[in-house]
Amino acid sequence: MAGTIPWDVVLAYAVGLVLLYVVGWLLLVPLRIILKFIYNAIIGGIILWLLNLVGGLIGITVAINPVTALIVGFLGIPGLILILLLQFILL
Repeated sequence: MAGTIPWDVVLAYAVGLVLLYVVGWLLLVPLRIILKFIYNAIIGGIILWLLNLVGGLIGITVAINPVTALIVGFLGIPGLILILLLQFILL
């Protein structure tokens, strides 16, 4: 019959769409993780900056670098306390 599409062509398109979805998902998941790392580092840097701003008046300062920003960004207040304790123990 003229105008009919063979089933193997329909199946090939379906498999192609599924593969495209899987590849897109595999590329998107690591991007979300990287964006989450960046977001946490920015939040941690802001918290450390505020600590240095307020703590500078009483002599408490912490170096702002990617490691300390990520630790504070991921752990929050406990991470900040951890960084301060490590600074006082090691210095």
